[in-house]
Amino acid sequence: MFLDDYFRQYGLIAIFCVVAIAVPVSMLLMSWGASRIGLRPRAPSEIKAETYECGMEAIGGRWDLFNFRYYMFAILFVIFDVEVIFLYPWATKFLRLELFALIEMAVFVGILLIGWAYAWRKRDLEWG
Repeated sequence: MFLDDYFRQYGLIAIFCVVAIAVPVSMLLMSWGASRIGLRPRAPSEIKAETYECGMEAIGGRWDLFNFRYYMFAILFVIFDVEVIFLYPWATKFLRLELFALIEMAVFVGILLIGWAYAWRKRDLEWG
């Protein structure tokens, strides 16, 4: 009885994996087949190959250098923002939790503060 439920669960995972692979592959094959018989148009031109942002012409070329500091600032914001979201469930159940949960959250916040101090020391949090 236990093995039947065990294999049924893995069977569902296998079916999910097959569908997850079959759908994109079939879409690519249908697109390729449509282009071979002429249903999908293929008319490249210089205008279609140009870069654009939000429907407007881009300022500069395709390979202009992008200041890495902006990327680093955005990544750090996302990392710390997502990590701080983990504080909310803990805060909502704070009164029901025991001392171990308080210590565990103190360690978590400590690791966040170490990461924040490291980013500050490397001057990754400076915008300009």
